[in-house]
Formats: sequence, structure tokens, C-alpha cells
Amino acid sequence: MLDNLNPEEVLFLDIETVPQFPDFTQMNESWKNHWESKMKYQVDEETTAEMLYERAGIYAEFGKIICISTGYIFQKQGELYFRVKSFYDDDEKKLLSGFNNALDHFARAGKNRLCAHNGQEFDFPYIARRSLINGLKLPKILDVAGAKPWEVKEQLIDTLQLWKFGDYKHYTSLALLCEVFNIPTPKDDIDGSMVAKVYYEENDLDRIIKYCEKDTLAVANLLLRYKGKKIILLENMEIV
Repeated sequence: MLDNLNPEEVLFLDIETVPQFPDFTQMNESWKNHWESKMKYQVDEETTAEMLYERAGIYAEFGKIICISTGYIFQKQGELYFRVKSFYDDDEKKLLSGFNNALDHFARAGKNRLCAHNGQEFDFPYIARRSLINGLKLPKILDVAGAKPWEVKEQLIDTLQLWKFGDYKHYTSLALLCEVFNIPTPKDDIDGSMVAKVYYEENDLDRIIKYCEKDTLAVANLLLRYKGKKIILLENMEIV
């Protein structure tokens, strides 16, 4: 697959998510009950469902998307560059509507594949689920119901799945793979565990956007490393 894959035909992406509410106490009783039911196998004598609410952002039913960064590789004067566009808003429906509409534009420009790290388990289904929850039509590329597994893998590339080489038990973070392949790490400011705090307590969405954009470049560089290519330098990232 990698031999036949042209990275310049791929749209790379990363998403950042947070819990629907700043903390557990702001949910109504019905939602609290649903969360407690979701967490029933993770609570113990020392850990309550309320204490676990900081994890709510990883579940599409209890979280929301606050940023999607997209980027693609192109050449200029014989050198590789990366152009990034981010979709962000406190209003998730507005964010997703803009992103979903942009996917059609990217497809017309020849970017017919999406790529994310752990995208098959997280980014791609999360975007699809939140789109439906917000009453939005699924983008064609994410409407995979009934598609064959190999068809999905052709369209929705996952750098984590590529690294697994069929090993279903193995998980490797993007940060670790950046270290392994000597890719400048995007984790130089915040990490995923800090996003909700930065969003709700510091009200600093701009900081999250920059972090998300660096992650997107890291995913692109990882795919380039898989293909034995040189990486794109941070100074060659253009933000639009």
C-alpha cells in the first residue's frame, strides 16, 4: 500500500475534544446516570464516576469537538511544504459544518484520502458520530456503512494501524513514534490530557489550535518516514 500511496493526495487531520460540560456537577441527573453507567466497570473504592469525568471528552456521546486541523503536503521549488487549515469554534455544529463542507473542496483538489493517528478508532468515527448528533449529513468519505474493510483502509488511512502490522494488541502513541523516527515532537506545550483544562479553565482555544496543528504535521511526517522520505520542517508549515 505504501509504495502506491502518494502523500500529496492525502488530507491529514487531527481533532481535539473536551467533555460536554466543564465538570460532572453541571450535568443533569439523567446524564449523570448515563455517565455512571458508562463508568461502572472502572470505579472502585477509591475512584468514583465523578472523578473519571475528565475522561468524558474521549467519548462521542459525552464529549464535543473544539478543533479539527487539516493539512496537505505540496512542493515548492523542489522542497516539501505543509499547508494547514484549522476549523474551530465553541459552537460544534458550526465547526463541523465548515469542516464537512471543506472535505468536498479538498476532494475536488485531489485530496481523496484522509489520514490520522488512531483515526480508525477515534478521529474518523468521532467526527461522524458528532456530525449525526448535530443533525448534519455525513461527508461522503466518512459514510462507510456497508463498505468493505479494505475499501475503508484505502480511504481512511491510520498511521497507528500501519505501525501495528496486524498486531491487534499493540498501541503506540504518536509522541513515541515521533521519538522513534526522530520527528520533532508536537508535545512541546500541552498534551491531550491538558486540553479540557486549557479550554474550560484558561479559556485559551488558540493554544489548543496550535497544538492540534503541530500534531497534524507530525502525522504527515510519520507517514513520510514510513515511506523512507525526509520530513517536513516546522518552518515549512504554512497556516491559512
